[in-house]
Amino acid sequence: MKAKQADVGGAAKSGEPTGIGRRDFLRQSAGLATGATLIGVAPAAGAGFSPGFGTHVTGSDAPELREVRVGFMPLTDCASVVVAAAEGFDRKHGLHIVLERETSWASVRDKLVNRQLDAAHVLYGLVYGLHLGIGGPKQDMNVLMTLNNNGQGISFARQMEALGAVDGPSLARLIAGHPAGSFTFAQTFPTGTHAMWLYYWLAANGIHPLHDVKSIVVPPPQMIAACRAGSMHGFCVGEPWNQQGIVDGVSFSVASSQDIWNDHPEKVLGASAAWTEANPHTARALVAAVLDASRWIDASDANRRRAAELMAGAAFVDTRYEIIAGRMLGQYEDGRGRNWTDPMRMKFFADGAVNFPWLSDGMWLMTQFRRWGLLAEDPDYPAVARQVNRIDIYTDAASTVGVGVPANAMRSHRLIDGVVWDGSDPARYAGSFAVHA
Repeated sequence: MKAKQADVGGAAKSGEPTGIGRRDFLRQSAGLATGATLIGVAPAAGAGFSPGFGTHVTGSDAPELREVRVGFMPLTDCASVVVAAAEGFDRKHGLHIVLERETSWASVRDKLVNRQLDAAHVLYGLVYGLHLGIGGPKQDMNVLMTLNNNGQGISFARQMEALGAVDGPSLARLIAGHPAGSFTFAQTFPTGTHAMWLYYWLAANGIHPLHDVKSIVVPPPQMIAACRAGSMHGFCVGEPWNQQGIVDGVSFSVASSQDIWNDHPEKVLGASAAWTEANPHTARALVAAVLDASRWIDASDANRRRAAELMAGAAFVDTRYEIIAGRMLGQYEDGRGRNWTDPMRMKFFADGAVNFPWLSDGMWLMTQFRRWGLLAEDPDYPAVARQVNRIDIYTDAASTVGVGVPANAMRSHRLIDGVVWDGSDPARYAGSFAVHA
């Protein structure tokens, strides 16, 4: 498939085609086209980087590859990979990021496994699922860095309001009065974070996510259309699709993912372990470029608005700027008359705390796989996390761009049900839940 160049923030290079047709994008996002769109992004004018290559580009630590194919899904949390390409951070580190927009997480999975993608903006749990042989063919995988915290959401279809379900407790009462499986909830991938947030939230409200409701998989770009068609009663998805559902009048928000776990890990920069081992300097340069972009996004609201403007374009999310920018800036509404400013909005950097590949984050996902029966027995939680999360590559890249790393690769949080997760005894934690498979 011939690559198409997107002119975002500056003129495309002479002789290169520009623009991605709206019809092509809509065909792909509706699942009618099997291929993905390649987006070779021209850096913005005035980005501050020369046309040549910059950091670590000579000698033994030069990137093995100059062109890196990075997949992404049309979601707000793809911002750092988009900005890395659009604002020239890739060129600073000796790379040219070619962005490939995908239509489903299954497509991202397959292309990572088959090496059609070098790396991807991808669900944290998808990477771990592949490494453990669940949710796809077993393949050794790596998390190179975390891309964002917070900023996902759970929404109900509009008809649920008429049925009296507007939050967790009222949903539990409604479900208790109907046969099991009467209500359908969608998430985006079986081992993905959205499945885990949805299951955790339902269980915290006394609803068994595997017995009391029916769970289906819907790709993020198709979620609102599926809700409009009456395919489900609620869903968990990344932004901007919860906000899009409000604007389109088909759904309303009942919880954000930061309500479930404040500053939770979300998307990661993922790659196969084979690719990382073959291209360690390219991996380091890619992480450095995305780290620079992450720091730039979080530096100011003006930069967040610029990122939202980029992503609203047809080449990326293809929606109105306001639908992305509002929640990216922490300006929330629930679609039922409530408006608020959420200080725990989506984060991309936070002095590097977002981006460090915490071992405890990967271990938590495995505890939930065990809880819900996706794993038949407890894995060696810390050993697997050390295999997957490439702290060594991240640390090298962070040093390159002047970002500090924590002394301890574990962190502690209290989740919505009051239970504290600190990674100290993952097997006990996984087996401690009253609601489980």
